[in-house]
Amino acid sequence: MVSNEVPDQPVVSPLSGAVFERRLLEKYIAENGTDPINNKELRVEQLIDLKVPTVAKPKPPSATSIPAILKALQDEWDAVMLHSFTLRQQLQTARQELSHALYQHDAATRVIARLNKEVTAAREALATLKPQAGIAPATPAGPTIAATAEAGGAADVPGEGAGLTEDVVARLQDTATVLTQERKRRGRTIPEGLTPSEQIRSFNTLASHPGLHSASVPGILALDVHQKDTSKIVTGGSDKNATVFNKDTEQVVAILKGHSKKVSCVVYHPTEDTVITASPDTQIRVWNVGTAQTLQLIRAHDGPVTGLSLHATGDYLLSASRDHNWAFSDIRTGRVLCKVSDTSASSPLTAAQFHPDGLILGTGTQDATIKIWDLKERSNVANFPGHSGAISSIAFSENGYYLATSAEDSTVRLWDLRKLKNFKTIQLDEGYEVMDLCFDQSGTYLAVAGTDVRVYLCKQWTDLRVFNDHTAMATGIRFGSNASYLASTSMDRTLKIYGP
Repeated sequence: MVSNEVPDQPVVSPLSGAVFERRLLEKYIAENGTDPINNKELRVEQLIDLKVPTVAKPKPPSATSIPAILKALQDEWDAVMLHSFTLRQQLQTARQELSHALYQHDAATRVIARLNKEVTAAREALATLKPQAGIAPATPAGPTIAATAEAGGAADVPGEGAGLTEDVVARLQDTATVLTQERKRRGRTIPEGLTPSEQIRSFNTLASHPGLHSASVPGILALDVHQKDTSKIVTGGSDKNATVFNKDTEQVVAILKGHSKKVSCVVYHPTEDTVITASPDTQIRVWNVGTAQTLQLIRAHDGPVTGLSLHATGDYLLSASRDHNWAFSDIRTGRVLCKVSDTSASSPLTAAQFHPDGLILGTGTQDATIKIWDLKERSNVANFPGHSGAISSIAFSENGYYLATSAEDSTVRLWDLRKLKNFKTIQLDEGYEVMDLCFDQSGTYLAVAGTDVRVYLCKQWTDLRVFNDHTAMATGIRFGSNASYLASTSMDRTLKIYGP
């Protein structure tokens, strides 16, 4: 070795076999021309290169003293602080960008909500205006008809009643005759397939549907069931809409929008896919469920409509209002055929119902009176006093003899239409409120909705089952076909189905 260091470019001398640094050996040969070891003559061309890996020379130590170590630590600290400062700047920038993005998202959400509200308002306005375009207001034809009441005094409102022609009266009479004959033929036979009372005692809650109406204005106010297809149910809500629901598929069939106030009364046509609704906005609407469009807009009243009942013909409608009048209208044309005011009292009407035969009807008043009217003569033929407080519901039994009524006095009263007297009073708990009554199609059971939901067995008038599932006042109650199930609605925004 010439330099006593590890060579960068090692070569071997073939004469001595020693390893040298090429650079130093070539310089030595140029000066002496011999091998440094044995002094024999040597030329550059004779050198043999060695293939060895590159030698990594160790870094010369720098932190060999305390000041050097402190300087190294200071340099490392400065580098860490600079990196931390850079990260803080990047974090601040990211926060600003996120804040800006959230502000933009909030603004976009507000714009979308406003647009959705405007679209909903436009649709409701369209639903209101569209059917009116093809509906002409009913105009009275012929002379004004006045009828004197036989028991209390009543008269048609001037300008109304001319539409109750002889043909209409004849049709009402023919329908009543057929229904009376069918009832006599059936007699007291219990319909085949009717759910027995023992099974009703075992009814439980099968389903609860809270999503039919808007949660922003809670409450379902009215209920009816399609008699031909009892899987279809219509409800009226505080959100100004009526909803048609299929309980079997648990799907909303249609949402009927058009009223400007809550929907307080609903009727499902027994044989057609048609729904009739009424509201405190004074309007009565006839809807096609398939298209969710208004077929007829009936303007029979000047005050809130408080009762609806469809005639057995399926073509005529009874309505009652707080304007002190009840009206008889044609749902096919939208015409008001007659409008009757009770001249013996100044109390608003709060309920109305057709007798199953359709020739008489009942109304309830704010001052606790039940009035029975002859439709053909448009006269008050009987009064049933006894309640206290406004009448909340009235229901005729299918047998044609019984009338059930309720008011704000925590009682349900049963009246015999043949003897014109109260033969049974069901006294409920103090403070109990009754909102709706309903007989099943056979007249075997009576359902009551209010503080709770309960079913009574007619004739014995014993309660079969009491349901306390609703968390607020129950407002509507209806039986399914052959009392196979029971449906109720409530101010808790739910539709509940009860069954075996």
